[in-house]
Amino acid sequence: RQAETDLRVSAAVFNAQEGMGVADASRNLLRVNPAFSRITGYSAEEAVGMPVGLLRSSLHDDAFYTAIWGTVAERGSWQGELWGQRKDGSVFPCWMSLTAVRGGDGVLTHFVGMFADITARRAAEDEINTLAFYDPLTRLPNRRLLMDRLRQSLAATARAGRHGALQFIDLDNFKTLNDTLGHDLGDLLLQQVALRLSNHVREGDTVARLGGDEFVVMLDDLSEQRDDAASQARLTGEKILAELNQPYQLAGHDYHSTASIGVALYSGHAESIDDLLKQADLAMYQAKGAGRNTLRFFDPEMQAVVSARAALETEIRTGLAREQFTLHFQPQLDRDGQVTGAEALLRWPHPERGMVSPAAFIPLAEESGLILPLGAWVLETACKILVDWSSKPHMERLSMSVNVSARQFRQQDFVSDVLALLQYTGARPARLKLELTESLLVHDIEETIVKMTALQRSGVTFSLDDFGTGYSSLAYLKRLPLDQLKIDQSFVHDLMTDPNDAAIAGTVIALGRSLRLAVIAEGVETEEQRDFLAGLGCDGYQGYLFGRPMTVEQLEDFCAGHVAPTP
Repeated sequence: RQAETDLRVSAAVFNAQEGMGVADASRNLLRVNPAFSRITGYSAEEAVGMPVGLLRSSLHDDAFYTAIWGTVAERGSWQGELWGQRKDGSVFPCWMSLTAVRGGDGVLTHFVGMFADITARRAAEDEINTLAFYDPLTRLPNRRLLMDRLRQSLAATARAGRHGALQFIDLDNFKTLNDTLGHDLGDLLLQQVALRLSNHVREGDTVARLGGDEFVVMLDDLSEQRDDAASQARLTGEKILAELNQPYQLAGHDYHSTASIGVALYSGHAESIDDLLKQADLAMYQAKGAGRNTLRFFDPEMQAVVSARAALETEIRTGLAREQFTLHFQPQLDRDGQVTGAEALLRWPHPERGMVSPAAFIPLAEESGLILPLGAWVLETACKILVDWSSKPHMERLSMSVNVSARQFRQQDFVSDVLALLQYTGARPARLKLELTESLLVHDIEETIVKMTALQRSGVTFSLDDFGTGYSSLAYLKRLPLDQLKIDQSFVHDLMTDPNDAAIAGTVIALGRSLRLAVIAEGVETEEQRDFLAGLGCDGYQGYLFGRPMTVEQLEDFCAGHVAPTP
């Protein structure tokens, strides 16, 4: 009777809701219960005789399963969560336990496995997590999750020595919308604002809703330099303002909304989370006080810096519209002292600021995207000057080097735009030399080669500027359709006193010769430097020894005595 009772209990256990299987010492299945078949899709006839690895999922590697069986061998059992795979190939989360069975002599005889499909439990846990950490209306992180991520960001910026920014965003006149059109349309607006914010930040940044019409954007991993980090935060904030300014469609209603943004920078644990939120909130109210639909920084000094950069950006736009920019030229000479060409250099004689240094406005133009219209203006002006030179005997054979920014070169229509410009102006392509920087080699080298080759077929030539200061790869260098290498002035400056600079210059010249590329050195200021470079076999020179940047009229006068007569 006891034996019969044990058998009934065992049968009841084996027919439980959890999947069960018994395997021999070789891990081949001997028996499975109905729940095994219901969960996995394998009938008992299909499963018996198969290895227990029948349910293995590719979501785990071999090392994972090896560790499980190692634990069973060492401790006699293992239990934990893993992904199983059904007969139809679908995967499911399950909780599994494995037990080794040994005889009275201690010899392993069987393995018993039991598992349960925990898909429903996982879904419930996900829903609980969503309710706990996400806003139910917008599905954005709520205050609780934001606090946790901000805590992690503070620790990360402390370790990396970088900055982050907290942007507090408040919709202008949101209460008026609720009062006039109702809370349902107010909710629609909040959902659309959440979507626009999420689409206009980087992947690693966080957009959260604190409640009501208050949102927070946490920008992580900004620049190490505080001024640069502030500029990055400002650009993102201005993009957000522009996006939130676009019209909304709210259940058939056209609606226009604006926002005010307050920004607080942080770096490490110098600020507490509560203080950062208060600072960003205070800055947001300053933006409201400044007329709404604007952005303000908490730090007064930083606000002054950001305001100055914003003002300069505005003046660049104005300068383009009013044709304030001009080109100056620095002559390039060969070994015999004859001018072979000139580099076009952008200058800005501001009507109030005076001559603005390129170091002050070109980085900002790159950052803001204004380098694109500036670069287009430089190319068009250079081509028109080349056309004018073609009618002057002492200028017609000169080439003109024009710097092209990486951002400009990566524009999809760059090649077609240059070719159209050459045709429109009538400039000879062979007289146009485009100077590219090494930063182009970091992104999509194949596309770079395609664009250069297309332009080179039309006659345009290429020079690699600042060679040796960036990410030059000889494997890439030999594939690029270049015509010239340019030795950076940082190597020329101490050429006579620093053996390393002398060795680098000599290596670049030798490399150019082996690749059949012309080599020109910039920043040549003394005859000693020129003679030393000439001894190494350098082809061309550019620098204050021969002339500072000059107007086109001054260059033409200069060339009158430094250009070999046309044969």
